[in-house]
Amino acid sequence: MAIPLSILDLVSIPEGSTARDGIAASMTSAKLADELGYHRLWFAEHHNTPNLASKATSLLISQAAGVTENIRVGSGGVMLPNHAPLMVAEQYGTLANIHGDRIDLGLGRAPGTDGMTAQALSRSSAEPQAFAQHIYDLQGWFGESGTAHSTPIFSSVSQGMEVPIWVLGSTVNGASIAGQLGLPFSLASHFAPDQIDDAVRVYRETFSTEAPTARIDKPYVMAGINVMVADTDEEARRQFTTIQQMFLDIRSGRQRKIQPPVDPSEFPGGVPSMLDISAVGSPDTVKAQLEEFAERTGADELITVTYAFDPDVRDHSLKLLADVWF
Repeated sequence: MAIPLSILDLVSIPEGSTARDGIAASMTSAKLADELGYHRLWFAEHHNTPNLASKATSLLISQAAGVTENIRVGSGGVMLPNHAPLMVAEQYGTLANIHGDRIDLGLGRAPGTDGMTAQALSRSSAEPQAFAQHIYDLQGWFGESGTAHSTPIFSSVSQGMEVPIWVLGSTVNGASIAGQLGLPFSLASHFAPDQIDDAVRVYRETFSTEAPTARIDKPYVMAGINVMVADTDEEARRQFTTIQQMFLDIRSGRQRKIQPPVDPSEFPGGVPSMLDISAVGSPDTVKAQLEEFAERTGADELITVTYAFDPDVRDHSLKLLADVWF
């Protein structure tokens, strides 16, 4: 049986569109993903970017959970240094009260933005020990007592919700934190390919069920991969130039909205190295690439990232992949 397949959405804003357009298209895709049988839908947190509308993740999660029925919906993730942990507990506890046990809370230590914006957003420490303590406190607020372990502050809205917490990471450092905390690990291999094998190994080697934060009895890895499925390999490669342009913009410091696809020959240097972990092509081509990546990592689940200038192209990719995977 194929391993679960999930979706990470950054709510892209194509050139000529608005944030409102991007959010509306994202909700249409959420309903489709639910109907097609994808396992979970996560929204990532990014700031100071003109091409992405995924800023207030808890609001996007609530909207997506409201238009779906079965798919798990959550954060991939909340960049915890940008937030007060108590507020995160209350937001996600409220989500669980409204939408039931379909809510996930993925947490990261990176700011999800540039240094200046990170300083403006900063609310808690990214230092590993503080990060671990914040997770322990969050589990207390989500637990039966509704009280954090380090403070008597009580949260009625998160009490007993037991929202599952994940640790996000792209390096062996993040993997080690996830392992030592005994929590599921979401590997950001879709944009950070350099330490994939070492990160997975370190996570499994350091995984502990003895930590007070541990919530699963064995390691669980969800690995990210960029995906573009089209009717032909050639068309998929053409559509994939949208994300190539986006990452080249990141490298050059250029800020603009999501661009339409171009002829792949305009990229003689090939795909930017940050996009090495990608599956691009016809349905059968992509299925084989996903299976190869899953075998390489031993991932328990894959989370796919699909950028497209035209939302209909993204939705068509979701359909084609579902047809050959589920």
